Amino acid sequence: MRSVLLLVLLTLAGCNQQPAPLYLPEGDHYPDKLSDWGMLQRAGGYLAPIAEALPYDLNTPLFTDYAHKLRTLWMPPGTAATYGEAHFDYPVGTVLSKTFYYPRDAQGQLLLNEADVRDPQRGLALARVQLMETRILLKQQDGWVALPYVWDAKQQEAYLQWAGDSREVSLLDAKGQTQAVDYQVPDANQCAGCHEETAGQGNNPLGPKARHLNKAFAYAGGSHNQLQHWQQQGRLQGLPDQLQGVPQNALWPTPRNGESLEQQARSYLDANCSHCHNPQGPGRTSGLHLDPHTPLGIAYGLCKQPVAAGKGSGNRLVDIHPGQPDKSVLQYRLESVDPSVMMPELGRSLMHAEGVEVIGRWIASLEGGC
Repeated sequence: MRSVLLLVLLTLAGCNQQPAPLYLPEGDHYPDKLSDWGMLQRAGGYLAPIAEALPYDLNTPLFTDYAHKLRTLWMPPGTAATYGEAHFDYPVGTVLSKTFYYPRDAQGQLLLNEADVRDPQRGLALARVQLMETRILLKQQDGWVALPYVWDAKQQEAYLQWAGDSREVSLLDAKGQTQAVDYQVPDANQCAGCHEETAGQGNNPLGPKARHLNKAFAYAGGSHNQLQHWQQQGRLQGLPDQLQGVPQNALWPTPRNGESLEQQARSYLDANCSHCHNPQGPGRTSGLHLDPHTPLGIAYGLCKQPVAAGKGSGNRLVDIHPGQPDKSVLQYRLESVDPSVMMPELGRSLMHAEGVEVIGRWIASLEGGC
């Protein structure tokens, strides 16, 4: 017998009424349909977060084959997250959603380099986007649960797909050239593999941390710092006054004034690599730690010999060779699209040209030798 406590029941007084947000602190009776979570609403041809959910964005986001992302956070009424420099403590029942989509032009072609099309007032214009998937991260009594939902072809509903999904899409770049993408929706186990930031400790949110959230965001009522807005909304407690000492990653792809090339590169590696490559993460056995707290030295890859040899290293001798990206294993693995070589291992079938360029310029700027 399942023991499922639903303190908020889904009730529909009419066929068009928005379901109430789902509070599911324990049990495994997860909805088959995304709409039953009550976190996103469709109205007037737009998809947007419900009023009780906070949309948010990251300074430097994880690359996922150029997909854009609509991120939302919902916490049970009367609760708040507690600030921590490394992680926030979110209340049981918290639901994070991340919807992946591509902008499309008037002819229906999906676009690779288009600016984001989110309207702060109304959300995503469904006629101008192709929805791919929505990932739900739910905090229950015994930890976080990751759930992948795949959108149907008509963009009417997304359905829970424990085994993930695969879709072939074609993206048009700024030069009018098309790139084929083997878009992969991860299965539930793959979601858990990336979100297990500390080996053996289960899933954890990767994006909504202080250094990623410390930026301005365009809300319906104007642009505000996200952390301060959360505090003002009663959704975050313990935030330092005036953001004193709160960490901040570089802004991608256009850095703020004064943000150095090293800050840009390390923020990129933080967002894309450090959830595995940190002293407690699944990638710790490599000895390569790309988290913000690791000093720039051997542990960060400078002149460090890789654990993998041969194909996995491209026959290069060190992870980061100062001044020479073409001799650096890190650069080789970021450039590769071979599933047995590339890093990150999941979430992309294309090389992130802009990311590779920034990392290459940074390595080339490093002085010294091995």
